[in-house]
Amino acid sequence: MTLAQALLPLVDLIFPPRCPLCGAGIGAQTGLCMTCWATLAIPGDPACGSCNRPFGDAMPDGGTCAPCLADPPRHAGIAAGTLYNDTSRKLVLAFKHGSRLALAPMMAGLMVPKLSFIDDEWLVVPVPLHRWRMWKRGYNQAAELARQITRRTGARLGVDVLERRKATPSLGGLGKLARKRVLSGVIAVRPSRIDLLKGRKVVLVDDVLTSGATSNACVSALRRAGAERVVIACFARVLDEALETT
Repeated sequence: MTLAQALLPLVDLIFPPRCPLCGAGIGAQTGLCMTCWATLAIPGDPACGSCNRPFGDAMPDGGTCAPCLADPPRHAGIAAGTLYNDTSRKLVLAFKHGSRLALAPMMAGLMVPKLSFIDDEWLVVPVPLHRWRMWKRGYNQAAELARQITRRTGARLGVDVLERRKATPSLGGLGKLARKRVLSGVIAVRPSRIDLLKGRKVVLVDDVLTSGATSNACVSALRRAGAERVVIACFARVLDEALETT
């Protein structure tokens, strides 16, 4: 038993566990109440064989969705713990902007079941923050999720493999070409980590996957540096059309 585990009863006595979303009493410090758990949207099968986009009952499992047919991805799939809805949005905001780092184990715990194929031969790499944003926030939320994933899977953590060379504005409201232009040359593999990537299977971790522009830039950098396969893992994936089938 670790010291942290031994102290849990005392912590629970002084700070009774409460749901981080609604404040209801719960059984452990890292979790949600049953009511809030029920409002999470968990992506299921059938799903696209290329990007894991849920199909509902429209297509057989393993088929290819229209976006992947039109623009085949360079990644080897997307492992999303949840679909982005009001509940996951509140968790992401609390974790990312509210310094609620204690949410990381629970959020990563929802991602790990989608990563059952990884082992100690995989490298887990977080999407990088620019140093100014890192200094302002104090932590990289993607790196905190990546740490939790490696603790549960035995995979190797590559927390500094990628770097963001310059700060970028918000990509919200920009089209596909504009997003690509903004991110051109922004994300790269650190020269000291290139040898680590040769022939490596990589899990790229982020908190939210929206348009995929940032993750695509990361995947391209990793593949150029020699990564054999890159799977994207996120806590919440923005797929409004898929919410209608859950």
